[in-house]
Amino acid sequence: MKAPCSSRRGFFRTALTAATAGALAETSVPQTSSASATGMPMRVLGRTGARVSILGLGGAHIRQIKDDAECIRAMHLAVDEGVTFFDNAWDYGMGACEEIMGKALAAGGYRKRVFLMTKNCGRDYKMSMQCLEDSLRRLQTDYLDLWQFHEINYDNDSEWIFERGAIQAAVEARKAGKVRFIGFTGHKDPRIHLEMLGRPFEWDTCMMPVNVADFHYRSFQKGVLPVCAKRKIGVIGFKGLGGGGAGLLGKEGLTVEECLRYSMSTPVAVQVVGMTALEHIKQAVEIARNFKPMPEDEKTRLLARIKGIAGDGRYEAFKSQMRFDGRVHREQHGFPLQ
Repeated sequence: MKAPCSSRRGFFRTALTAATAGALAETSVPQTSSASATGMPMRVLGRTGARVSILGLGGAHIRQIKDDAECIRAMHLAVDEGVTFFDNAWDYGMGACEEIMGKALAAGGYRKRVFLMTKNCGRDYKMSMQCLEDSLRRLQTDYLDLWQFHEINYDNDSEWIFERGAIQAAVEARKAGKVRFIGFTGHKDPRIHLEMLGRPFEWDTCMMPVNVADFHYRSFQKGVLPVCAKRKIGVIGFKGLGGGGAGLLGKEGLTVEECLRYSMSTPVAVQVVGMTALEHIKQAVEIARNFKPMPEDEKTRLLARIKGIAGDGRYEAFKSQMRFDGRVHREQHGFPLQ
């Protein structure tokens, strides 16, 4: 599928929509309901209609639990406590993250209890199909609930996806029943997300950084969330604690609870969190279970409190520094790997 010549004009139309719909991101928080068994709040993931936990398990971090048995125990604990959204990617840990998650989900029927998402690092048809088969094998499943194009971070990624056959691979995978839904991710620039959203494709989901600092710097909340809300595209938030090194915790007194509550009070369906120990899972689950939307006046005070340290991007370096981009994607674009 080739992008039409008007894609650039489509980007500006989409950007205009984002500007005129700015208030939508502030008011349209998805309806939240509690699961009776676990007390974990659930939301509908956009047009997919799937109900997912507002807290998601980040696959990039879980392998930091080095002991296999302990790592699997942590993932089982998350599911048992009501976390139904599992995140991963083809390149995380050079495949090790998908492999350990596959082992965990293959045991005791856990695969049937989660909404499983992984990410495709391919930019052309051949690599995309290879990523798909590798991910299915490692995750020990015959289908993915959601397959997302990973790290749409560079200005020409959007062109490559549509001109080199990657989107064709995703559509074929969906027709074959190997993928239920299709989306994309990125952490660099809202403008690049808007370029993808302006392409001739009905995206099911979109994953982006959502945190208190984002509001003040290259803001996905201001630029992209309103577009997704208007088109009923399911939003997956991540980097809720800042990510990219030092993170936001402790800055201007910010706590884990404050950061996650803020992110969950935006129009995200699920906020993915990196949890590297059983204690982290228990803490995040407790915060999610006790979640109450943050009132607008409280949001305003919080955003004002951190404005001075957020506007220059010092705690969101992943938006400006290439060292936070995945190795495989830097290599695809011929950028240094160090």
